Amino acid sequence: MAASELYAKYARIWIPDSEVVWKSAELVKDYKPGDKVLHLRLEDGKDLEYSLDPKKKDLPPLRNPDILVGENDLTALSYLHEPAVLHNLKVRFIDSKLIYTYCGIVLVAINPYEQLPIYGEDIINAYSGQNMGDMDPHIFAVAEEAYKQMARDERNQSIIVSGESGAGKTVSAKYAMRYFATVSGSASEANVEEKVLASNPIMESIGNAKTTRNDNSSRFGKYIEIGFDKRYRITGANMRTYLLEKSRVVFQADEERNYHIFYQLCASAAVPEFKTLRLGNADYFYYTKQGGSPVIDGVDDAKEMANTRRACTLLGIVDSCQMGIFQILAAILHLGNVAFQSRDSDSCVIPPKHEPLKIFCDLMGVEYDQMAHWLCHKKLATATETYIKPISKLQAINGRDALAKHIYANLFNWIVDHVNKALYSPTKQHSFIGVLDIYGFETFEINSFEQFCINYANEKLQQQFNMHVFKLEQEEYMREEIPWTLIDFYDNQPCINLIEAKLGILDLLDEECKMPKGSDNSWAQKLYNTHLNKTSLFEKPRLSNKAFIIQHFADKVEYQCEGFLEKNKDTVYEEQIKVLKSSKFKMLPELFHDEKEAAPASAAPAGRTPLSRAAVKPAKSKVAQTSREHKKSVGTQFRNSLHLLMETLNATTPHYVRCIKPNDFKIPFMFDEKRTVQQLRACGVLETIRISAAGFPSRWTYQEFFSRYRVLMKQKDVLSDRKQTCKNVLEKLILDKDKYQFGKTKIFFRAGQVAYMEKIRADKLREACIRIQKTIRGWLFRKKYLRMRKAAITVQRYVRGYQARCLASFLRRTKAATIIQKFRRMYATRKRYRRTRASTVALQSYMRGYLARKKYRRMLEEHKAIIIQKHVRGWLSRKRYQKTLKGIVYLQCCCRRMIAKRELKKLKIEARSVEHYKKLNVGMENKIMQLQRKINEQSKDSKSLLEKLTTLEATYNSETEKLKNDVERLRMSEEEAKNATNRLLTLQDEISKLRKELHQTQIAKKTIEEQADVYKQETDKLVLELTEQNTLLKKEKDELNHHIQEQAKEITEVMEKKLLEETKQLDLDLNNERQRYQNLLQEFSRLEERYDDLKDEMNLMVNISKPGHKRRDSTHSNESENTYSSEITEPEELQMRTEEPSEKKAPLDMSLFLKLQKRVSELEQEKQSMQDELDRKEEQVLRAKAKEEERPQMRGAELEYESLKRQELESENKKLKNELNELRKALLEKSSPDATAPGAPGYRVLLDQMASVSEELEVRKEEVLILRSQLMSQKEAIPPKNTMTDSTILLEDVQKMKDKGEIAQAYIGLKETNRLLESQLQTQKRSHDNELEALRGEIQSLKEENNRQQQLLAQNLQLPPEARIEASLQHEITRLTNENLYFEELYADDPTKYQSYRISLYKRMIDLMEQLEKQDKTVRKLKKQLKVFAKKIDELEVGQMENISPGQIIDEPIHPVNIPRKEKDFQGMLEYKREDEPKLIKNLILELKPRGVAVNLIPGLPAYILFMCVRHADYVNDDQKVRSLLTSTINGIKKILKKRGDDFEAVSFWLSNTCRFLHCLKQYSGEEGFMKHNTPRQNEHCLHNFDLAEYRQVLSDLAIQIYQQLVRVLENILQPMIVSGMLEHETIQGVSGVKPTGLRKRTSSIADEGTYTLDSIIRQQNTFHSIMCQHGMDPELIKQVVKQMFYIIGAVTLNNLLLRKDMCSWSKGMQIRYNVSQLEEWLRDKNLMNSGAKETLEPLIQAAQLLQVKKKTDEDAEAICCMCNALTTAQIVKVLNLYTPVNEFEERVSVSFIRTIQLRMRDRKDSPQLLMDAKHIFPVTFPFNPSSLALETIQIPASLGLGFITRV
Repeated sequence: MAASELYAKYARIWIPDSEVVWKSAELVKDYKPGDKVLHLRLEDGKDLEYSLDPKKKDLPPLRNPDILVGENDLTALSYLHEPAVLHNLKVRFIDSKLIYTYCGIVLVAINPYEQLPIYGEDIINAYSGQNMGDMDPHIFAVAEEAYKQMARDERNQSIIVSGESGAGKTVSAKYAMRYFATVSGSASEANVEEKVLASNPIMESIGNAKTTRNDNSSRFGKYIEIGFDKRYRITGANMRTYLLEKSRVVFQADEERNYHIFYQLCASAAVPEFKTLRLGNADYFYYTKQGGSPVIDGVDDAKEMANTRRACTLLGIVDSCQMGIFQILAAILHLGNVAFQSRDSDSCVIPPKHEPLKIFCDLMGVEYDQMAHWLCHKKLATATETYIKPISKLQAINGRDALAKHIYANLFNWIVDHVNKALYSPTKQHSFIGVLDIYGFETFEINSFEQFCINYANEKLQQQFNMHVFKLEQEEYMREEIPWTLIDFYDNQPCINLIEAKLGILDLLDEECKMPKGSDNSWAQKLYNTHLNKTSLFEKPRLSNKAFIIQHFADKVEYQCEGFLEKNKDTVYEEQIKVLKSSKFKMLPELFHDEKEAAPASAAPAGRTPLSRAAVKPAKSKVAQTSREHKKSVGTQFRNSLHLLMETLNATTPHYVRCIKPNDFKIPFMFDEKRTVQQLRACGVLETIRISAAGFPSRWTYQEFFSRYRVLMKQKDVLSDRKQTCKNVLEKLILDKDKYQFGKTKIFFRAGQVAYMEKIRADKLREACIRIQKTIRGWLFRKKYLRMRKAAITVQRYVRGYQARCLASFLRRTKAATIIQKFRRMYATRKRYRRTRASTVALQSYMRGYLARKKYRRMLEEHKAIIIQKHVRGWLSRKRYQKTLKGIVYLQCCCRRMIAKRELKKLKIEARSVEHYKKLNVGMENKIMQLQRKINEQSKDSKSLLEKLTTLEATYNSETEKLKNDVERLRMSEEEAKNATNRLLTLQDEISKLRKELHQTQIAKKTIEEQADVYKQETDKLVLELTEQNTLLKKEKDELNHHIQEQAKEITEVMEKKLLEETKQLDLDLNNERQRYQNLLQEFSRLEERYDDLKDEMNLMVNISKPGHKRRDSTHSNESENTYSSEITEPEELQMRTEEPSEKKAPLDMSLFLKLQKRVSELEQEKQSMQDELDRKEEQVLRAKAKEEERPQMRGAELEYESLKRQELESENKKLKNELNELRKALLEKSSPDATAPGAPGYRVLLDQMASVSEELEVRKEEVLILRSQLMSQKEAIPPKNTMTDSTILLEDVQKMKDKGEIAQAYIGLKETNRLLESQLQTQKRSHDNELEALRGEIQSLKEENNRQQQLLAQNLQLPPEARIEASLQHEITRLTNENLYFEELYADDPTKYQSYRISLYKRMIDLMEQLEKQDKTVRKLKKQLKVFAKKIDELEVGQMENISPGQIIDEPIHPVNIPRKEKDFQGMLEYKREDEPKLIKNLILELKPRGVAVNLIPGLPAYILFMCVRHADYVNDDQKVRSLLTSTINGIKKILKKRGDDFEAVSFWLSNTCRFLHCLKQYSGEEGFMKHNTPRQNEHCLHNFDLAEYRQVLSDLAIQIYQQLVRVLENILQPMIVSGMLEHETIQGVSGVKPTGLRKRTSSIADEGTYTLDSIIRQQNTFHSIMCQHGMDPELIKQVVKQMFYIIGAVTLNNLLLRKDMCSWSKGMQIRYNVSQLEEWLRDKNLMNSGAKETLEPLIQAAQLLQVKKKTDEDAEAICCMCNALTTAQIVKVLNLYTPVNEFEERVSVSFIRTIQLRMRDRKDSPQLLMDAKHIFPVTFPFNPSSLALETIQIPASLGLGFITRV
């Protein structure tokens, strides 16, 4: 488009300005090509001639239309340039008070310098789960996008927060981490998210300081990785730090402070544990007083110290380590006060006994002399020797400061490591989100090494940012399939190469640091020689030879070379470090012990030091390398750290937050254009804009374009294909086709084209408005009402028909297009997949075949080689073996021949002495005979033992029989005694009850008489006083009458107002209490579900199933089971539960009470007998175990004895063999060679004798073995016999006894045990006999007492009622008096027992009084029923008498006849057996389908059936059955709701039935308040025996829990529909135009078929309402559900409206009001207008009205204040700030108008909270709703499967 068309008259442009950077102006004359001057008019009305530069030929940038100003995304602006960006940010920041703005992928955050209420948990919940473009810009939106992309793409994320000092980087990073901690939660119980947040106070205290620009400036960079598990919950975190500004420890500029921790220490000097640190005021220490500003306004350093210590404790830093940290920090402060005195120009000295140095040495645990020496000296090492040289005072001060910086840097590193240890989690990390809080681009008047490193880091980050932005642009173009050209963007790689490449600045700096005489000047000259005039990025200042200039991406920066080398080396004297390492203070060496492994801290820069853990590799622990390590360059370390950081960022998906500092004075909401532009240029925002503007920055979907610019199309231009329609229109409107491109789903425009389209649209609308005005004015003069009405109706009909057709055709096209796309994409994808799969399979098959064949060949070759090797090696081995074997055999032959010759000689000599050989054999024969005798003796012993055993068993059996008979006899007597005891106890209990009742009545009578006397006296006094006062009042009456009459009206009005207020307050308090109670119930139900889940998990984990009845204590169940458990676990519990109904009922239940008492006694007897039997069994088991332990010992001894004997025999045999061998040797040695020849006769004779002897020996051995086997067989042949214990074990024990004494001892022991048992049985029998006699005596006395009582009762029955009561009272008085005298005598010696007896007596009195009151109520009830029955009997008798004739009456004899009454067919009760109760619960609750019951059966049928079963249990007076049924019902409902808790139909069904069951319990309870609604027949069905008020409360609580669950289900269903249906969808088509959006596209509902509409919400409401009506839910309860549903809709809609700027417009207000009217219409259709649901929408209605009313004058402000009474002040101001015009005819809300609103509403006391609580649940009530349905008419369908229930 030609410039002349854009730069026409009235066009607005931006011109440069020295004060505000850019100034707006308007053209007053059209621009023509060739003009050198533009004629402008400024906003203040002044005319200006703006000269154009003829060389550049650039026109001033155009201004965007007003409707585009204030956009959420800067890329949505049509004109993308610096002034447009600056103006948009200013409007949002100043006018709308919005600090966040998107710029493509960047979130621009402007520091407001005040706390804003936009970071609460409600805001976090609002942004959670939302798309990034759907809500207004916020740091939470960026955090949510990172969290969502991590979960969706399974890729690590990074949030890069950068900006100047004071721009709010740390706060933004803190809020991002808070968001992750709140949304994700912790994966373990260690509360990792709290630790992540707790690390902030620690790092701020040691790494933040006050600067001239920021009170809490972060003086280091940090990268925090927050780890997540597979469920995306926080598992841990890790922190890396960069460039700590160490120089701040020793130097601060004016109005600045040191690190916060030093001032916190000084402020806490008075703390007792800090006394040893000898701290003082901050002005006392040199290191804290240089800035002259030790206090920050509004900051309490003492409180901050407490927060720091609390955070340290939370992170696991123990108190001892904390004190060590504070001790080192205090030592640094004292070190700064160390002073030096010059001795001469080259040496100095510390004053003797210098106090600061002494304190420093004490705190650090080092020697004073050594530290004082090395502070003033240094060591110089040469190749041959070492020198100690004094240093000057300046050098000493520098060394002291270097030491302080070094200590602080190492301490900082140590703290960071411990924080990382605390944040570490052993849980496996699945992914992470990194938050980088790093310094922005810096430029000052004097820039040194610190600024150089900072700007170098920003160069790297900017390069990464540019590449990422370019990549996203390229992906967008490729996705839309539009042609794209390479966008020319600034690449700062040359600048990075200048710094870090070979022979770059850092490389030359490191080289100069290694030179012995290197200096800053020589380094500067090297820089000039290397880079000057060789790169345009490096320059030399004109007036300096010690500085250089680098052209960074943001600006040119001049760096002063002075100090670069020193800061790069940061020399710390080695000897000072050695002194610190030798410290007695344990913590101090920890700071320095890993210096050789980690980055050398002494080489840190004078400004900031890198502390990255992985930046530097560990060094070798060689002493010789220590000095070299201290000389390592800081630049190299920082470069490595930066490379590691960039690798991490490149491996993640980055998200950018650019923090902007609006002014340097920290004034809230003040915008300095100059400072802002500098930062926008430095942080890369403008570069993003430039890259976007170079391509196609404006993007519209076809539907959005069509909706916005429909007014520019003629009817014939509108085609069915929206895409083709848009193409045709654009070709006519924009002739230059390069200005736009058509993508697949979007139209891409170049910069300025959207503004041009908006201009055309505005002109068209303006023309249309003029035409409409002309026509209307003519029409007003020609015709008035009728024709206008007719025309309006016609226009409406056609417009609606057209809209409907358009909608229908659009829906059809969308559906068809979707189906075509689906099948086309499916076909293409399937084809591509099959082709890829086929090729992959073919490649795999060929590759695998090739590899298999190759492997097979290799294995075959190896196998063949192994076989060859095997045979060769075998042949060689066999050859060696045969050769060796031959040699060995030959040697053996030679040796054996020589030995045989010698042996032959010996044998020949010994053969001559045969007598000697015979003597040797005699000993062996004797031993064999001895063994034979021993065997015979053992067989005799075994026979004698068997005989003794048989006799012993016989005696034992006889004695056992006797003992058994005695035990049976004693058991019978014991049972008789117990029965007598039980009867005695029952009688005693009855007597004690009667006595206590009498005593209670006595006391009551006395108290009543005393009260009557006191009352009489008081009344007499009161009468006297009243008479006196009456006389006085009569006098005053006349005087006050006139005054009272005048004030009567005022008082009545005031009282009425107060009454109304009090009533409202009471209602509010009641609702609050009810809500609090229901919230507690909700929490209880949640905990109960959690408990059940844990119990199920435990049951799964611990699978222990025991047979029989499992006893459970009542405390181990949930609350309902705990309170109303139907199980009987112990007899005491049964007795307690049988006593409760007896107290509630009349004396009619005495028989039941006695039965239960009898049952209790029987259970106690059974328990006692089982306990005794258990004890006996345990004793038997213990005795058996003891015997089993003794028997193995005895058997072990016998076996050991036999083994010893066997070993002796074997040893003797071995000895004989040895002797024989020795004999052979002797013969061989002593005989001559001739005699020992093999062929000699003597040799043969001797060998023959030896053979015969050896044969005989073998024969003897075989005989011994045979004898042993026979002995064992005889033992096994003895038959086993049964005894009381294990017979086989006893037999073996007896058989193994070798001595007669052992058997005798065993027999004596058995007799003693029998005697002991007999004596115990006799003593027990005697004691039982004594107890029996005592019980018999007591029974006799009780019988006499009972007879006497019966006589007195008979006498009392003959007396009149008054005398009867008096006599019974007199009798009870005498009885209780005797009883009291008896107990006084009994407890005379023990007053404490008597006191406890009296207390128990009083308690019983109170219980009896309560029981008496209940009995009175029951008596009154029974009297009423008796009267009713008497009337009915009279009526029946009268009817019978009428049917009988007089003759029959006279003739028939009169005698009593039993006439049975005719019973009804059905009494409204259902009977079931106790064992069928689980089946009843299963069929009626657990397996019942609500849909079938709701449709086919009467509503509330399960509730009626359950109540009828309860009625029958009450009718038969079975309290256990009632309790069991009610408990099972409650638990069953809970179980089914837990199973189907997300099904609205199921929850609604059981809410309805629970309420109906509750109403039935009330309706038939017999209470007068509920009975008045019943029919006479229904009153007959009331419960008679049990009061179920407590169960009604339990059912009410259950109904509340079900209601809350119903609301949650309802909310989950409606939640995704509300925003789309109430806000986004255009219910009235064409009212709201679509504004252009930026890169962050919102979720559009214009053309999306799957989005929800208002009709979706109304359909869902109809579904809810019909389900509740089908289930028979109470109408009042339905109203409460609808009210809650409408509150959720209103709250969610309003909350989204308050967080979305694009929704705050006049047209959107109309849409909202229309939608609300549709909801109100639904309420009217359902007759629910009185439910209070409409009132819950009042805040939303008022917000919509606020969007539509005028907002200009003071009258408008007053109207708004009166109208918006349901909105808070914060909500009203927020809506006004967010109000955005959609068309040019609308106007923005002025700032002055918003201020007026705030002033008018400052006195209003409302909540400061911005958002409504969408989770709020109104307290629910269950009004009594009796049923008119007669119970006897209810039929049970067979489909329920309740055939086991019978009707009664």
